[in-house]
This record gives sequence, C-alpha cells and structure tokens, in this order.
Amino acid sequence: MQGERTLAGRYEIGRRIGRGGMAEVYLGLDERLGRRVAVKLLNTQLSGEPDFRFRFRAEAQAAARMTHPTIVRVFDAGEDTFVRADGHELIVPYIVMEYVEGDQLRDLMLDAPLANDKIASYMSGILTALEYSHRAGVVHRDIKPGNIKVTPDGTVKVMDFGIARAISDTAGTIAQTTAILGTASYFSPEQARGENVDGRSDLYSAGIVLYEMLTGQVPFQGDSAVAVAYQHVTERPVPPSELNPNVSPAMDAVVLRALAKSPDDRFQSASEFRRDLELAVQGIMPAFGVEADETEDTQLFGPAPTAVAQTESAFAALSENDERAPTVQRRPPAMWIWGAAALILAIVAAVIFWVATLPRESQLPQAGVEIPDVVGATWEEADAELTELQLVPSRETATSDEVPAGIVMSLSPDVGLTVPVGQVVTVTVSAGPSSVELPNINGMTVEQATSVLEGEGLALGTVTTENSPSAPQGTIIRSEPVAGSQVGPDSTVDVVVSSGLVELPDLVGTGLEEATSTLQSLGLRGIVESDPNCPAEEGDPIVSMSLAAGPVEQHSDVTITYCTGSAENPAPTPTPTDSPAP
Repeated sequence: MQGERTLAGRYEIGRRIGRGGMAEVYLGLDERLGRRVAVKLLNTQLSGEPDFRFRFRAEAQAAARMTHPTIVRVFDAGEDTFVRADGHELIVPYIVMEYVEGDQLRDLMLDAPLANDKIASYMSGILTALEYSHRAGVVHRDIKPGNIKVTPDGTVKVMDFGIARAISDTAGTIAQTTAILGTASYFSPEQARGENVDGRSDLYSAGIVLYEMLTGQVPFQGDSAVAVAYQHVTERPVPPSELNPNVSPAMDAVVLRALAKSPDDRFQSASEFRRDLELAVQGIMPAFGVEADETEDTQLFGPAPTAVAQTESAFAALSENDERAPTVQRRPPAMWIWGAAALILAIVAAVIFWVATLPRESQLPQAGVEIPDVVGATWEEADAELTELQLVPSRETATSDEVPAGIVMSLSPDVGLTVPVGQVVTVTVSAGPSSVELPNINGMTVEQATSVLEGEGLALGTVTTENSPSAPQGTIIRSEPVAGSQVGPDSTVDVVVSSGLVELPDLVGTGLEEATSTLQSLGLRGIVESDPNCPAEEGDPIVSMSLAAGPVEQHSDVTITYCTGSAENPAPTPTPTDSPAP
C-alpha cells in the first residue's frame, strides 16, 4: 500500500513500520483526533473468507474493550476497498492501534541469553497483560516475541489480542494456520492438536518465550511447522540448564512446569506463573518443585524425600554424641528415642496440615481499591489513572454549560469509595455547552445514515454486522448511542447492520408444532412433509431438515419432515418380482 492515502476517510497512511506473514503495519495519522496511530492491514488472502471478516470484527471489538498499560490499545477496526492497477477491487480488513515507540522483543532477544533482571522485567509485563486479558475472557492464542514491544523506558506492551482467534476459527489445518501466524515454535500442544484452548495455552507460549530468553533458542525445532507441532505434543523439552549452565534449578522448575503437556499440570493462572518466576529469579525453589507427588527421579529432581526419611535424618542428628555430654552413656534411653521420634512426626504432621489448609490464591480476599478523584481531569488522564489501579473506565458524555468539553464531570461509583479490583467505573465527560440529538437511523443503509449524521455534525463510527430475521440486508438494526440521545458535536456513532442472514436452529427432535412456530418467528417458510416409512411418535418430532442448522438467507424455504407410519404395520419394502420358471 502506498503512503499519502486515506483509509476509511479518516486515517492517513504513512510509511510502513512492520511486516509479518499475516499483515503489514503502517504509521498513520487519525485526522479526526490528530493523533499518531499504527494501522495494521491484514493479508488480502484472508479477506476472501466472509466468516473470517465476521469473526475478525467481533474479536477486534473484544480487544478494544481492554485497557491496560501492558496491552496495546485497539481504537478501531473495519474494512476498506483498494483498487489494484488492473482495476480489481480488494477488500482489506484493518485494525487501528495505539502507536508504541520502542523495539520488538524478538529484536532484543538477539542477544539472548538475557540477564536475570531483564528476564524478570519482560516476563512480568507479559504475564500481567495475560492476567488482565484472561480475567476479561480474552485468550491471545499467539504469544511470541514478535507480538511484544518494549518501550524505551522498559514498559512491555502485548499486541494483536483477538486476531489469532479470528484466524484459527477459519483456518482448517496446521499448515494453513502457520502460514498466517508465521511460526509454530510457540504453539501449545492443544493448539497443535486443533483442540479448544483457554488461558493456560497462553501460559505455555509464555513459557516458550522464557525458555528462549534463558537459552537463546526455542525448545522444539524442525524442518516444518508440522514437525515442530508434533514435538510440542510428544517430546519433553531439554531443561534450560543443559543449554545454559547459569540457569538455576529453581528456574528450570518454573520453565518445565510452564511447558507441561497437559494444561492441568501447568500454572493455572498468569499470577501464579509470575509469583513463582519472581521466586526463581531470587534463587528460591517454588513449592511445587519439592512436592513428593509432583516430582520424578530425573536429573532436575532427585528422589522425592519421604516423611520416614526426614524422620530418620532428624533422629540421626538428634542421637549423635554431644561432645559436651558425658561419654559414659553411649546410647540414649529407649523412652527418649521414642519421645523424639513422636515429636518429629507430630511436627511433620502439623506442617502438612498447615500447608493443606492454606487458602489458595483464588480464595484469598481481593484487596479493594479507592476510586481516585479525577474530576476536573481530562478523559485521557482519568483513563490512565483508573487503568493503573486495575479499574475499568467506561466513558459517557453529557452536555454542560460550565465544564469545558473533554473534562471529567463525575464518576460512578463516587470518588473515595472502595471497590474491588476490576470494577467498571463510569466516567462522565463533558461534551461542551452545545449538544445534538442523535437522529433515528435505524432501517437506513450505511450510506444514508452517513449522510444524515454528517448533516447533524456527527460521524459514522464502527460498522458491525449481525443476523436478523426481519431487517433487510445492509440496513441498520441499531445504533450506539441510541436514537434520541444527546451527544456532543463531532461525536461518532457506531452502528450494527443486518447481514441478511438468519440463524437457523437445529429442529431435529423438536415437535412439529414448535418447529413450525420457530420457523415462522424467524421469517422462514416452513414446508412440512410426512414420511410413512418410519413410525409416528407422540408430538410428531422432526426427523430431518432440508437446510443445515446455522446462518441461512432470510425468507428461505425450510422443508421439515416427521414420521406418520405405523409401528405395527410399517410400510412394505418393495421386492423384485419373481422371474417365471423356465
């Protein structure tokens, strides 16, 4: 894409600042807000899949709701049409992100192994971002050094949340997926097997990044993505200390737990990973590294100690001759021996009981956060301060004759109240003295709505699609804010547009009356047929449908079939006529 062009009528595209297997990134200027942004244009090969474009918009919206200092903000997403030199039009999905000064982590890792303080700093930022996103219900799916930036002051920024989900849900094979994601070196075993994943898959990928920081190489390498994926599933990684003697046993333990094949054997949360990593950096072995039921007799872990062995060792220590004691008595009395053994066993039992009854991390009461006084600050300042306190700011606007536009007027909950971490805080920002009543654009096309909004001094924002049984394809179902709302001048209005499709449910097994009612409510034409070759059942359950469940065109014909035969006298099966005897 050439510079000096405007994307979506708003973003001026400048020089290219990054390139990958699935996208190119350009420095851009948001002409409406006057700020620098990074614009990612996805590979045009993806735009040919409508399902991808639909999922991409949905995932970009989910990513846009995440605001945290360790996550690159997503400001906007959509599609634009480019015309090639031969006149062919290309639909290109794009995503507009926060522009971050700094270097990609993969460039900083060219000097790996890295120093412990660098490893601790980078990994802490990555795991903090994952902790926040997992609490928000977003799994990254593509954690790797190329998706992590480090600012000049050392702040870690993780980017591309949600894009991997949109891709993996539309790519059919490992070969297709890796062609887009670039490398399988950071895949989790469940990703390699094509299974559903959760946040523990991101922790596995973060473990690969940690391994590479410590050793300068990834644990699994091969001639193809399939070969590497196979190793993720079947082979155990070499402990980092065998490649870098400076790696401590504690750090080995942390890495190998992060790279466990089964998600149940890994760290169960990013905070747990970060806590044990901090201990390992200090040379302290995490608790799981010495538990008898979770270790094996390997080079990393020796034979697990037992309570009997510990008792015997303590007994031997206690029963050694004290130089200050008289040498007349060479062995202690039998009662003293049994008393010492009983005392040691009691202490061991008490320690085991104490550890077992410690509250787990998820059971610990979460500390509250006092809502700061950001009334009178700008929205940007309030957003940054609330986010730093791990609160979730939500912006609303209201007109005011006294408060200048862009200044915070009030908070809900109120300033000074103590709320849980993760609490949504509604921030009311002044829209200035003048306001515009948002016209009703429901039922209009995007083009019609754009013209109406521009006439009111407003602008069209994000356009997303949604299935609807009644709204014609391409018409607006609803807007945000809703019609009649008072909005400030130059406000943007997001709209949801009908896809022209209806979500057809699976009606097999549903009674005939309920099935026909469902089709009618969806605006579909139900055609009922009976089948005398199968026995009738009470309620006339549907046995087949002419269309598969899922998105179908509005007003489609759907033939549903139910059984009308007799269980005692099923319809006869035709047989060949006997040939006459010669």
